[in-house]
Amino acid sequence: MTEKSSPATALTHLDAQGQAHMVDVAAKPQTVREAVAVATVVMQAQTLATIEAGDAPKGDVLGTARIAGIMAAKQTAHLIPLCHPLPIQKVEVQITPDAALPGYTIQATVKIKAETGVEMEALTAASVAALTLYDMAKGLEKSIEIRGIRLLKKTGGKSGDYRADL
Repeated sequence: MTEKSSPATALTHLDAQGQAHMVDVAAKPQTVREAVAVATVVMQAQTLATIEAGDAPKGDVLGTARIAGIMAAKQTAHLIPLCHPLPIQKVEVQITPDAALPGYTIQATVKIKAETGVEMEALTAASVAALTLYDMAKGLEKSIEIRGIRLLKKTGGKSGDYRADL
């Protein structure tokens, strides 16, 4: 048995016939919005040491991953159905080594002034940076793991601010 949605819980990405559609945000005001997402890449200590020394066979692992994350944020609407193409003003991808993992923490920040948020762009940037790091280092180690892709925080918009419990 299917329950009917009330207006407060109506699904926003389905039309009256139940077909998926892109939400119309034209009437919404433009506000400054920012989202921060994170991913963790875990590897053997020797793999981390090799990347940190700049000795990976494929070259600049971290620089390539950083650029891939930036490019991915800008391409999110092409990858995720129903996402709006957005005029992104800022994408920053930080990749920080962590010997305790061992591995890297990737943090992607995306900022915009628009009618809709940039959570998906930040999550896409962190994810693609992590995938690229794996690709660049897989010759050193096949057992690298990508973990914990999630939204850390978002600001702006009708739904207000969000901060993940750390």
